[in-house]
Amino acid sequence: MLDRKELKEMAELDGKGFFVSLYLNVDPLFNRGGDYIVHLKNMLKNTSDNLDREIYKKVKDSMSRIENYVLTSKRLFKKGLAVIAGEDNSFWKVYHLNVPVKNELIVDKFPYTKPLMDLLDNYQRYCVLIVGKDSARIFVVHLGEIVEYGEVYTEGVPGKHKKGGWFALSQNHYERHIDYHVGLHLRDVVDKLGSFISGEYIGRLIIGGSQESIAMVKDMLPKELLNKVIGTVKIEMFAKPDEVLSKVEPVVREFERKKEEKDIQSLIEMALKGGPAVIGLDDVLKALQDRRVMKLIVSKDFENGGYHCKGCGFLTTQKIDDCPYCKGKIEFVEHIVGIAGKKAIEQGALVEVLSEPSEELKRYGSIGAFLRY
Repeated sequence: MLDRKELKEMAELDGKGFFVSLYLNVDPLFNRGGDYIVHLKNMLKNTSDNLDREIYKKVKDSMSRIENYVLTSKRLFKKGLAVIAGEDNSFWKVYHLNVPVKNELIVDKFPYTKPLMDLLDNYQRYCVLIVGKDSARIFVVHLGEIVEYGEVYTEGVPGKHKKGGWFALSQNHYERHIDYHVGLHLRDVVDKLGSFISGEYIGRLIIGGSQESIAMVKDMLPKELLNKVIGTVKIEMFAKPDEVLSKVEPVVREFERKKEEKDIQSLIEMALKGGPAVIGLDDVLKALQDRRVMKLIVSKDFENGGYHCKGCGFLTTQKIDDCPYCKGKIEFVEHIVGIAGKKAIEQGALVEVLSEPSEELKRYGSIGAFLRY
């Protein structure tokens, strides 16, 4: 999984030979019939034609290895692919991403990691805390993947009393003794959790464990951490990462669904008031032509035919003979929405395909965009 520490370590490889960094949009929505292979071959050819001959000799094998990997690994693809390879097989890193990326092939003396940093900045990362009486585990969920980052263990916490659970409140001195040690453990957990979340730029928190443990740790959270909590799940301390992910995914989906609803409402209101937003396919295509799109929002399953200039990439829903910008040939395409999405990505815009069709957005054309200005 992506994290800032790993990217920082890659940045420190500067000066250790040349690196080839590939970013490839492999999202089926934007690649009808495997178009990404054509884009890859074009990028490889352009790079080999324009690269200094001495540098090309150093990275030729890395470029071939990358090409072979793409051609033989289709079953692993999600929506975006990043591959970074060093010369002489000195470095190799692959990221299968749940979001599409702009097609780029960069050869330089250091790995090109800006697109990966952008993913960390623009897509929500969720922290999962599973807490018990003497231990706790911390996970991060990002782009459909989960990674366990560490465990907090406190020695010397007494075992539970035979008359009740270890969180049960009792006047019994022994149980008060348990509560005291458990409290010390949880305060340590909260302190370490706060440091971890601030260092990893995480905006949302899910707490797991028993009902008693969840309630107790929530009572100890400072306001800035409590405001990040989006849900809780009942889960065993010894659960495997895949089990943890299956438990928290419904919480994440519900949070993101509500966020989508807010985004749609904000988009429509802003567009209707004449703010920096547009709704409807024609206005979105015009904004793309002007390179003003900051974030494109498309309702799930929305498709539309249109016209595409093979010369400059101009898109329109109107039937015309010649491109008004380059006088190039205009051709009819059945999937203009997919081409529009690809164009937005190539311009550095975010693209959000809604998890479910939106009836509210459908009334305004099923597509819209927040603008840069």
